[in-house]
Order: sequence, then structure tokens, then C-alpha cells
Amino acid sequence: MKVFFKNSNFRLFATGSFLSSAGDVLFYLAFMTYASNLKNYSLAISLVAISEAIPKFFTLFGGYLADKTRDKFKSIFNLALVRCILYTIVGLLLTTKMSDWNLVMCIALANFISDTFGTYSSGLVTPLIVAILGKENYAEGSGFANGMSQTISMLARFAGASMLLFMSYSSLAFINAATFLIAGILFALVGKRVNTQKLPLPKSNKLNFFQTLKTSFKQVKKQNNLLTMISILVLLNAVLAVLIPLFTIILATHKQTMLIGSYSFTLAIGETIVGGGMILGSLFGPTIFKKTSVFLLAIYSSILALFASLSLFINNLFVILGTFALLTFFVATISLKMNQWLISSVESSILGSTASLLNTLLMASDPFMTMLLSSITAISNVYIAISVLLCFNVLVIFLIITAYLKNKALKANIPLAESEA
Repeated sequence: MKVFFKNSNFRLFATGSFLSSAGDVLFYLAFMTYASNLKNYSLAISLVAISEAIPKFFTLFGGYLADKTRDKFKSIFNLALVRCILYTIVGLLLTTKMSDWNLVMCIALANFISDTFGTYSSGLVTPLIVAILGKENYAEGSGFANGMSQTISMLARFAGASMLLFMSYSSLAFINAATFLIAGILFALVGKRVNTQKLPLPKSNKLNFFQTLKTSFKQVKKQNNLLTMISILVLLNAVLAVLIPLFTIILATHKQTMLIGSYSFTLAIGETIVGGGMILGSLFGPTIFKKTSVFLLAIYSSILALFASLSLFINNLFVILGTFALLTFFVATISLKMNQWLISSVESSILGSTASLLNTLLMASDPFMTMLLSSITAISNVYIAISVLLCFNVLVIFLIITAYLKNKALKANIPLAESEA
């Protein structure tokens, strides 16, 4: 936190990043609320979820392009400007007499493009923080920026839903556009003070995309059980990715009994509670479970994921959100311990590329599971989709316990840094 107040360039850049994070999510719950009012709300909400999920798959490409970019400040400014224009167009479309379904399709497309550009923008943030603060202060600055971004994103979701109580969807879209515009201006101001054009490109940039991918994969593969753990987390992430979209459909189905005030306000409360679980897991999870293996934490998480899926049948808002919050707490803890394991095991020269590979693998299953269960929901009903998710949960638990028992049997032959990760 000290570096935020002491370094004016970082303060401006971090504020721009916070506004960009807010822009990523400010209109999301409003869009969900709009979709929930349509006749075939299950299909509409599914389209929203898919437009959010697919861009996550491009994280590795965004990180790779960011590493190849020379003038990173100019690029991050241009990306913010493009995203501002996209949501300005959304705001204008919402003032027209276009049919509801055409509007949903257009907004989903704009949201998809914006989030895809967001993966590239996120990839630019890390090297720019290094350029502003230097490597010696990067950990402190990055930790503060990431923690604040999560908090800002959570508050922005809540604010976006609350604003619908006194403003129109189009007005909220224009405000969302303004957050990206202001963020872009702040990025440009810092860019004039900090010159990154002459910074040498890292050695990994001499490799093409597939060579970088291959090198990173080799680094992961040669670590005992690291690839196995990543595969397990891919399955857990697949479950987590579809729980929120299914919850929004359940909420729309039971508006008479599950809402607190309005649909958007209830969604905002849900996002706040779930986001709070993620933040608490990031802050306290690694300390509480310092001596607990990632495999054992994965077992806890898979059991919680099963209960979270079962809770959707109960139609009790507080039970659902309670299990969701516990699940995100454990998933956040696992993610941090995995990053610690990665940092202690992989060569520093390709750490960035390997971290991007890890994040991409963890999110690769999101679009597939979201599209699969959303399609099942649209064709049949949401409870059939939840039943499929329950079967998947049972399979995940079986695979994790099997991997845990194998790891326990081999633990005596695994280096301490890996066995304790």
C-alpha cells in the first residue's frame, strides 16, 4: 500500500486499472437483469454467460501478444478507448426500438469483444507495473493492485445493479463506457512520463507462439504431480464456472420467493458474498492452510462443489450463497498455493509464459461447460443441467481422491517444495 501513495505514476496507473476492472463488470448484472425479463430467459441468460466465458480461453494469447508489444502504454490506451466505444454503442442501441432479442445478441457480441480485448489489456498490466516500479517493488505493487481490483470489481457489480433502481439500462451503459475512457486517459498520462518503448524484449519473445507454449508445457510437465494438480483444478474450475449462470436462472425461475428487493439487487448481493469468499481466501487461506497439501484442499473443494450444486435444488438463497462463498474461499486458496508451487519450480526466464499457460489451462474448461449446460437448460430445463453437473461432481471427487492416494504413496520420493505446495 505504501508504494501506491509514494509513487504518483503507479497511483495513476493503478487507478486506471481499477476503473478498467470496474468497467469489466459494471454492466454485467444489468445485462443479466435485462435478459431475465425476456420470455425465454433461460436462453437469454445462457447467451450472456457464454459471452462472458469464451474470452477467458484467450488469456494465453493475450499474454503472448502483450509480451510481443513494444509500445505497451499506447496499446493499453487504445484498448480502453475501443472498449469505451463498444459500450457507447451499447448505450445508443438501448435507446432505439430494436427488438429485445436483437438487442441481447448485439450486447452479447459487444461484451464478448470487450472481454476478449480485456485479456490482452490484462497481459499488458504486469510488465507495465514492472516498468513503473522496478522489479524490487513489483510484488508489493502487484499484490496491492490485484487485491484492490478484486474489491473494486465486487463493488462495481453491486453498484451496477443498484443504479438500475434509478436509471435506465442505456444510462448505465454510458457510465460503463466512461470508466474505460477515464482509465485510458490515466494510462496515457502515465505513458508520457514512463518510456517503455526502448525496453528490451524478454528472451521468450524470440520464440513464436507455439514454441513458447511448448517450452512452458515442458516446464510444467517435468515437475512431479504439477500437471496432475493442474488437470484436477481444470475440472474444479469447470464446476465453478457454471454454478453462477445456473444460479441466475434458478433465481429468475423463483422470483416470487428468492428475491431480496429486485432481481438485480439480489444478484448483486450474491456476487458480493461470493466475491467476499474469494477475497477472504486470497487474504487468509494460505496462512490458515499453510501446511495443507493442494491435493487435500482439492478434496475439500470438490465436496463443497457437490454441496453447492445440490443447494440449487433447495431454492433457498442463503444456503446457496453460503456454500458458494465457502467454495470460492477454498478455490482462491488453492490458486495461490498453486502459484507458489509454480514460482518455486519453474525457471524464472519463462515464468510469465508458464503462468499464462497455467491460467489458460485452468480456464479452458469454462467455455465448454458453460455452453454444454446452458444448451441443456435451453433445450430442456435448468434442473436437468444441475443433475448433469452433479454427476460431473461425483466424477471429479473420485478422480481427486484417486490422485491424492497416489500422491500420498509417492510423497516420500517427492522434493519438499512440491510435496508441501
